[in-house]
Amino acid sequence: MSRSVVLRLAAFLALLAIIAITFGSLSHQYLSRNNISAIFRHMSADGLAGLGLTFVIVVRRFDLSFPGVASLGAMTTGWLIAAGHALLPSIVGGIAAGVVFGVVNGVSIAIFRLPDIVTTIAIGSATYGLSYIYSNGATISDNFMDSGILDINDRQIAHLDAPIFFMLVLYVIATVVMHRSRFGRSFYATGENPRSAAFSGVNTRGYVVAAFVLTSALSVWAGILHCAEAGQADPSAGDGFLTPAFASVYLGAALFGTASVPATFAGTLLISAMLNGFTLLSVPYYYADAIVAVVLIVAIGVFDPRLVEAFGRGLRSGRVAGTRA
Repeated sequence: MSRSVVLRLAAFLALLAIIAITFGSLSHQYLSRNNISAIFRHMSADGLAGLGLTFVIVVRRFDLSFPGVASLGAMTTGWLIAAGHALLPSIVGGIAAGVVFGVVNGVSIAIFRLPDIVTTIAIGSATYGLSYIYSNGATISDNFMDSGILDINDRQIAHLDAPIFFMLVLYVIATVVMHRSRFGRSFYATGENPRSAAFSGVNTRGYVVAAFVLTSALSVWAGILHCAEAGQADPSAGDGFLTPAFASVYLGAALFGTASVPATFAGTLLISAMLNGFTLLSVPYYYADAIVAVVLIVAIGVFDPRLVEAFGRGLRSGRVAGTRA
C-alpha cells in the first residue's frame, strides 16, 4: 500500500472519528450498537444509488435521472406484487423497467451525442411522471404482507440486517469488477482518454451505455429497499437519492483522489453518519440537507481537476516569486 493511499485512508478515518466524537458527545445514543446498525441500514439505499452513480462519474458523464428511474422501478415492482405476481419476478420486472431507461440514456448520450445533463433531466422527469400512472399517485401496498418483500428489510442474513448484507455484497462484487478486471479498467480508460481507449480496442460507446444501465439497475434496487422498509411502493421512492449520492461519490473522490467503489463507500458512510447525528439531535431536515449540499459543493471543488490545476499553478507561482525575491 503506497504512502499516498495510507495518508488518504488516515484522513478518512480522522473525519469519521471527528463525526463520531462530535455527535457522541452531544447524544449518548449515537455510539450505541443499535444506532451504529441504524447508520448502516440508512446508508444501504443511498449507498446503492451512489454505487451506480460511480460508474457514470468514472466515464466522465452525469446522470440526473436515477431518482426518477428508482421511483418507476419501485412502483413497477409494487404494481406487479399487487397484481399477484411472485416476489422475484416482480423485482426483476422493476429492475427491467429501470434498465430500459438506462439504455435510453446511454444510447442517446453515447450514440446520438446528446448532452448528458439535459438528456437525463428529461428522462428523469419522464420516469417520475410514469411512476404515477400505476395508481394515480397513490402508494401501493396490496399483497405486500404476504409477498415476502418485507423480509428484504426485516430478515437477517449472516448475522447482518438484509439491507446491509445486500449492500456489502454488491459493493464487494463492484470492487472486483471495477478494480480487478479488464472490464472495469475499461470504464476508467473510457473516462480518462476515450480516443486512446478506442484505439486500444475499447468499445467506449458501449461502456458509456453500460455505465448508465448499471446506474439505473442499482438505483431501482435502492428504491426497492426503500419500499421494503416503508411497507409500500411510493411514487416518490427515489426523491431522496440525488444529493446524498452525488455527495457520497464526490466526497469519496476528493478523499481518495479519484472516483472508485471503495471511495464511494467511504463517502456514503461519512454522509450517513452525519445525517444520522442530525436526526438524533432533532435538527430540521432542511438544515441537514443544506449541510449535505455544502459538502457536495466542497467535494466537487476539491475533485475538479481545473481547480486543482489552478491551485497548483498558484503555489508554483508563489514559490517562483519567493525565490526571485
